Amino acid sequence: MSENNPSRDVFDAIADPTRRRLIRLLAEAEEMPLHELTAQFQMGRTAVSKHLTILKEAGLVLDRKVGRETRFRLNAAPLREIQDWLAFYTQFWSTNMLRLNQFLEEEEE
Repeated sequence: MSENNPSRDVFDAIADPTRRRLIRLLAEAEEMPLHELTAQFQMGRTAVSKHLTILKEAGLVLDRKVGRETRFRLNAAPLREIQDWLAFYTQFWSTNMLRLNQFLEEEEE
């Protein structure tokens, strides 16, 4: 699977709080093995692996084998889609709040 052609929607992948926490943990570390990630949650290795698979399918996580261990790291590039989506609404609300403020000031006069 190519990083440029994820099979899962990024918004779907970050919808779950556990996956958002995994992203945060990986953002704070260069790379983490599965057992270290699992230690951060009150769930088993299989459950954490399933969440990592969803993040991998969205292109948000990359993995590599080091001996018998799988190490994971964040690939933040797909988060740009979310940032772009939010930027539109940030501008939308900024513009509308400015209009509302102008309207209220005119009403006071």
